[in-house]
Amino acid sequence: MKLVLADGNDLIRVGLRTILSTEKDVEIIGEAKNNKELKQIIKNFGATLVLIDYTSEGFDIDIIHKILAVECNVKFIAITPEQSAQTLVDALRSGVVSYVKKDCDLGEIINAVKETGRGNKFFCGQILETIQRASIDVNDIDFESFSCEAVVLSEREIGIVVLIAEGMTNQQIADQLFLSNHTINTHRKNIMAKLGVKNTAGIVMYAVKTNLVSPNKFLFASEQG
Repeated sequence: MKLVLADGNDLIRVGLRTILSTEKDVEIIGEAKNNKELKQIIKNFGATLVLIDYTSEGFDIDIIHKILAVECNVKFIAITPEQSAQTLVDALRSGVVSYVKKDCDLGEIINAVKETGRGNKFFCGQILETIQRASIDVNDIDFESFSCEAVVLSEREIGIVVLIAEGMTNQQIADQLFLSNHTINTHRKNIMAKLGVKNTAGIVMYAVKTNLVSPNKFLFASEQG
């Protein structure tokens, strides 16, 4: 596991290095103090994991999506102070795979890195509770649905993706587009096949990741529901 530590605070990076440097299957290949350094390290050394506080000085949440657009095999583990449910879910929808708080037990931080490196998701109990309070099930977020290959959807399919993401049923979409329910169902199957997803949640994730719809829409709806 080739790990990059990304945090604007020198003391935090030293602490994380101390915690993780004794793990035999974890190789810390670099430390980044800002977005620019992080991109450079990943480009030069081929990191597989990034442990990041995207809320720290020098970083922002957008860096995750920007890096994944170029290096989609990198897995991000967020380690931040306490955040709102909206910030947490935005991070997950931006590409964060696992999430722990900075005040977690050391064992949880180590497990987050190792489990993510093995292809699993890891959330500390406090993070998971905050997400669930927002009526978001992390199992509905299909992290493996998006490959490095380009996805080409027709204009009609893109329009249907947006309507699906807005919560419309097949019949409602059919009525709005003056098409049959069967035709919409066929379009939905084709869209899922192209995107490599298995359910509506995967289509919604694609719509959010490609900025066809805003994640804030779903957060607002979940908080009001």
